[in-house]
Amino acid sequence: MNTAYISIGSNIGDRLHHLVEAVRILRLREGITVTAVSSIYETAPVGFTDQADFLNMAVGVETGLVAGDLLEVCQQVEHELGRVRDIRWGPRTVDLDVLLYNNDNIETENLIVPHPRMHERAFVLIPLLEIAPLVAHPTAEAKLFAEEAAVRDEGVILWKKLNGVDELLQEGE
Repeated sequence: MNTAYISIGSNIGDRLHHLVEAVRILRLREGITVTAVSSIYETAPVGFTDQADFLNMAVGVETGLVAGDLLEVCQQVEHELGRVRDIRWGPRTVDLDVLLYNNDNIETENLIVPHPRMHERAFVLIPLLEIAPLVAHPTAEAKLFAEEAAVRDEGVILWKKLNGVDELLQEGE
């Protein structure tokens, strides 16, 4: 079994609904078990800044899928929830990024793991560290992500404290 972490964000429409549905769909996929969810955080957009604030969270999964297939499932979830890719870093109903996959370094045409900019982004690191506080860069140095300067970013605001997958899914009922 493989351990992976996925970042989920939304800034169009009912942002909370999109996060809940993304996790619900992931749970229904064969070969994926959602093991942890972070609380939900609100952050300003990065890159293209003329858009609404995001809700962000991190999800831990156990999966029998190889990394490329997990990415494909994430893209299917985005599609099912109405994601349209018009503007790089633009508004989106939902965005799922594979952050880490085991302790692997992966670089293919479609997937880079660890996610190439995650160490710079508090909106990724703060939720991730909530569910995996000792997670480290999968490199020889094995530097803890908790040591990154980005985790001290004050622009990440706790939006909704959650205590597990079931509590998140009850939000959608």
